[in-house]
Amino acid sequence: MPAACFALQLIRRQYWPGMLLNAEITVYMVRSTAKGGLVKKELRTSLRTQMATLSPAVIQERSRAAAARLFAEPEYQQAEILMIYLSNWHEADTTSIVLQAWKDRKRVLAPQVGWENSRMIPVEISNLDTDIAETQYGIREPARGAPLPVGLIDLVIVPGLGFDGEGNRLGRGRGFYDRFLSRKGFRGVSCAFALEDQFVESLPAREHDVRMNMLVTDKHVRRFKR
Repeated sequence: MPAACFALQLIRRQYWPGMLLNAEITVYMVRSTAKGGLVKKELRTSLRTQMATLSPAVIQERSRAAAARLFAEPEYQQAEILMIYLSNWHEADTTSIVLQAWKDRKRVLAPQVGWENSRMIPVEISNLDTDIAETQYGIREPARGAPLPVGLIDLVIVPGLGFDGEGNRLGRGRGFYDRFLSRKGFRGVSCAFALEDQFVESLPAREHDVRMNMLVTDKHVRRFKR
């Protein structure tokens, strides 16, 4: 039986001084293990291009709106220990989540990447200036702090390039979060955090890809069955 094909339109309309930018990207996706890698590569390029059309001010504004939605949800309110990715300029900004979590007397962890074993270590942080450093790969991560067992984490705020209505996530291709969320001791909630611009109709998925429990954007909160 031929693989199912999907046509997605990712349409961005952004007003810039003196001009209207219409960026329309059509991606034809084939759900097959043979072509999945190529499809994901093309889709990553399209989504990166789309995010690049947004100014830092727009990303920050929409990220704050998404964070406000997260704070109203029971998954956040009931969590005592959170692991939160430390965003870069081209990602949904998590700064307001980190700061609010500290105000709410929650413990905040951030992922530290172990490149030698392709794993992430959850390390507690208490200051975004003194506890954080940028790696040679441009990733912000803990420079110091104590690691905590994954079994203690109640909520993980997960980054990504794109997400769909089934809870599938398109990451950057290295599988760090798939491996982390699949660890035996982890029993918390995986919450994708993104702009609504990053939500697409469907994504190619494989068996080892971990679906999200929920997705929070500046427009909607979606929950998924895993």
